[in-house]
Parts: sequence; C-alpha cells; structure tokens
Amino acid sequence: MSAFTAWPPDVTTEQLDQLTLLATTWALSHSLIYLPPFTLDKPLPPVPESAIHAPLSLFPTPVPRQLFKRALALQRAYNTLYARIALDTAFLDEIMGSGGVADVDNFSSALWTAWKQLRDEGVPPPLHLGIFRSDYLLHQPTSGERITLKQVEFNTISVSFGCLSQQVAGMHRYLSESTSYFGVSPLLSSENLPPNDTINGLAKGLAEAHRAYGISNAHILIVVQPDERNVFDQRLLEYQLFECHGIHVSRRTFTELGTAASISPSRALLVAPASPKPNETSVEISVVYYRTGYAPVDYASPADYATRALLERSRAAQCPSLALQLAGGKKVQEVLTRPGVLERFLAPSEGAESVRESWVRMWALDEGPDGEGADEAVRRARELVLKPQREGGGNNIYRDKIPQFVAQLPERERAAWIAMELIRPPRGVGAHLVRSGAGRVSASVVSELGVFGWALFVEGREVKEEQAGWLVRTKAEDVDEGGVAAGFGVLDSVVLVD
Repeated sequence: MSAFTAWPPDVTTEQLDQLTLLATTWALSHSLIYLPPFTLDKPLPPVPESAIHAPLSLFPTPVPRQLFKRALALQRAYNTLYARIALDTAFLDEIMGSGGVADVDNFSSALWTAWKQLRDEGVPPPLHLGIFRSDYLLHQPTSGERITLKQVEFNTISVSFGCLSQQVAGMHRYLSESTSYFGVSPLLSSENLPPNDTINGLAKGLAEAHRAYGISNAHILIVVQPDERNVFDQRLLEYQLFECHGIHVSRRTFTELGTAASISPSRALLVAPASPKPNETSVEISVVYYRTGYAPVDYASPADYATRALLERSRAAQCPSLALQLAGGKKVQEVLTRPGVLERFLAPSEGAESVRESWVRMWALDEGPDGEGADEAVRRARELVLKPQREGGGNNIYRDKIPQFVAQLPERERAAWIAMELIRPPRGVGAHLVRSGAGRVSASVVSELGVFGWALFVEGREVKEEQAGWLVRTKAEDVDEGGVAAGFGVLDSVVLVD
C-alpha cells in the first residue's frame, strides 16, 4: 500500500502546468463542464452563453483493486435491498411515518403524508425505478492496519455526476496515454485505470422503465431545479436516451409542472409543451425522473408538494417513488444495522453478510448504542458524525461541534438524527486539485468512491437490477463535507493498486 504514503508521484511545476492545460482543455472539449456561477445581480441567462470546466483532480486516486471490485459487486445486493424496503409499507410506516421520523422532521413528514394520502385514496402503487448510488470511504483507523471498505450512505434520489464521472475517467486515461504521466509512476498504466460506462448504465435503467410503461412515443420527464448549473451531467444522459434508445426527454421544474401537468381519466401523465405551437398537444410521460426534490428548499411552496403528489398519482414510473425516497432516509440506514433487521430483507445467499460488513456502527441520537442517548454522542464527539434526514451536502455535524449542537437541540428533535462512527481514511494521500477561476491547489486529500446502480420493480414481481458505473469525489483532508455541487470537492477517478 505504498501508494497511500507517496501519492501523487513527484512532478515538476512545468509538468503540472502541462497536465493542467491538457486536462482543462480536454474537459471543455468533452462536456466535463458546468454552467458558470451566478448571483442575484447576474443571473444565469435563459440560453447558456458560456461554460466552465468542472472541478477536477489531475491524477486519479489510488484504490485497492480488491476493494474496488468488492464495491462494484456489493451494488447488486444493495439494489435488491432498497427495492424490497420500498415495497415494505409497514416497515417504512414504522420508521419514517407517524410515531417515527415524520413526527419530528417536517420534510420527512410532508413526503410521508403525501404517500399515505395516495394509499388512503386507493391509488395503485407505481412502477418504481431506483437510480442509486452507494458511497464508500476506505477505512484505516491506525497506520499499518488493514484497509477496509465502509459505506458512508446510500442515495435513492437525484444521484448526480454519473455522466461527468465517466468523462473524468476518460480524461485521466487520455492524460496517461498522451503523456504517460511523464513516466513518474508504473501504476499509471491502462490496466490500472478501470473503464467507466456510467452513461450507458444509467440510460439503460431509464430505458427499461420506459419500455415497461409500454407507450413507445411517450417522453421521459426530468424534474429539474431552476437555474441548474450541473445541467451537462443531465444532458449527456438525455442525449444517450435519444441517440441509443430513441426516447425523447422533457425537462420541467416543479413550478412549470404546476400548470403544465395533468392526468387523463386513464391516469396517463400529460405535460403541455413549454412553448405551444398551433396544433401541438401535450405529451404522455412514461417515467418521472427527479433531479430535484431531495431537500426542503426544492419545494418553494405547498403547491410544489401537491405537484409531486399529482405526478405520483399517475401511472408513469416514478424515479424515485415517494416510498423509495423515504427508504433512503438516514434513519432507515441506522435501523438496518440493528440485529436481524437486514436479514428481514436480504438472505445470506444474496450477500447479507457482505453488506453488513460494509457498515460502521450507527445508532439513534435519542437512544444511543446502549440506551445512553445523546450523552454518548457528546462523550464520543471526536469519533462521530451526526446526520439528519437530508441529502445534498452541508447538513452533518462533526467532531467538536457535536456537544454544543446536542446541548441546544430540543429533545423531541433528537429522533430525527442518527449518530455514526467516523470512517477514518488512509492518511498521506495528496492530490492536485483544479477549479475554474481558482487555479490549482496541492493538498492532502480524502476520496470517496460511489457506485451506481438501478432497480426496476413493482409489488409481486422480481426486482430487475444492474450495477451501472462508478465515481470518485476528492476533497481536502481538513474538509468534512464532500459534495462537488456544494463546492466542497472535485471529480476524480481510480487508479487500482495491489
């Protein structure tokens, strides 16, 4: 594991300058890009006028070959696990519903209440499509100890950067083939740079749901945030669907859907054209794919929650359904670690033991590992992270901030938080990080490996699922959060080490 104590290899300033030029121009040429930042004084124009390269690392990050293979193999067990959780109404009601998280977390309550109302009305359950990402860190509590793979979280809604991650892996392969990285490391060879086919993998899941719907000229609807800067990560998927599967895509915000969406007597979801032309009619939707809706800020008003419920009232496949979004709650992740709970959903022959081995200890903040409650979290503050029921980065509480946070947290709200043992990545790994407008920074870093998958399922039928590619996000070692979109990390890829 010498790569973890001497990475990246030594290069000269001139060589770094050349790699930076090659990487950034390759990125701009291959849609490894963002829309530029905007402000209230200078909003994004309705028609994009410019783009910047996504934040990136010049060298791929070292990951043990066997652990990388294990992460890819685990995804299929996780796909099946969360599909089955989403179909277990009683389990989700107990954990996320009334008497559980919904009583202490307003956002979870809004989602669960909408789902419960649809069930009470007798609306048939939807065809569920999960596009998932399971995130991992390498774990090495002390120097010299065996490195293992531990899960950070499992994401069931709006998983991003799949398409851009394929591009950054291609960028690193290009740098290796065009420069041989100046011969600075024998590790930087093609056999150690694994292929990444995430665009095709994710598009296949969406196309399978579209075909299951059964109307070939229907559109896939992507529900997006207004002023989305990460639009190219979504557009690459859209182009793949059209060019390889012949499927059209419509993009709308919740606000736009509030007036454009309707349901026919047969429960078909219809969306009116954005700019109607003479004799142009609404399009039927086969799949509703959410690239928003994962945080309270995504619902600007009660009307947006009503729109979300309207979409799920239709017979279009939901990616994710309300049930599947709730299944991705941090509280569910914590409950699964309790004795016997995982085995309720996954048999030993389906990988239950390997899944359990990928977890660190978790417990409810209001209960503690042995009924010790919040006091245990305060006592062990330097070893823990506290997590609410939120996605999107910037929500967690770390280390020395925990005691003060717990002291001011109303006791009733503690049930909405979980405590999780800190994963301790190997130290001594460095990287050269490049951000548009901010230049290049060399720093000690931590990298997070994410594995994508999809699952298509409905009550009473076998789960259809596949692993669908991977990503790496790298951040400075002293930064706790890792979200690229939130400004904490950069996109990266893998160099396999033995």
